[in-house]
Amino acid sequence: MDANHVAMLRTAINRLVQLTDQDWELLVPHLTYRHLKKGEYWIGEGKKEQQIGFVLRGNMRHYYTHDGEEKTTYFYFENHLVSSYFSALSGQPSQLTIEALTECQLLIFPYKVLVSLYDSSHLWERFGRKLAEYLALGLEERMAGLLILTPEVRYLQLLQEHKKKIIERIPQHLIANYLGITPVSLSRIRGRISGKK
Repeated sequence: MDANHVAMLRTAINRLVQLTDQDWELLVPHLTYRHLKKGEYWIGEGKKEQQIGFVLRGNMRHYYTHDGEEKTTYFYFENHLVSSYFSALSGQPSQLTIEALTECQLLIFPYKVLVSLYDSSHLWERFGRKLAEYLALGLEERMAGLLILTPEVRYLQLLQEHKKKIIERIPQHLIANYLGITPVSLSRIRGRISGKK
């Protein structure tokens, strides 16, 4: 296990809660490494989530399929935790698919280990609460954006610093899918924005 990779995960977790060395060591024995090839699935629709991953390198896409059409709802990059959380929480089959858009390197650990840590450490329990809050905020932001904002405004939001990776590293047709528009409509929006500069 690469010490730098383990340190990256700890830094990411510490953004939500400052773990003691003792609490951190409860997780370390359960960490393993996983490599995904481009196009390989982290989880496919209909499978039950068993793991949580931490992206060390690469891009991933989170999407639903409805009537044979894919609906992209999220992208993952380095330093993101990745999982079909609702499947992990409920024990039900996942309704979404998470796919590697590039070769990906991840550290992974079993979801059931995380649940056991909640019972053994109040700091890990706080991490679980903070993670749930983070997911809820992201879900509400995404839902409100789709219901209230125009595609052009949603695209402009992607130009903000914390979302620029999507513009820089995701193919245009997938950005269009994420925005809920066609690639042609995205080209028109980009043209209008370039014309205003």
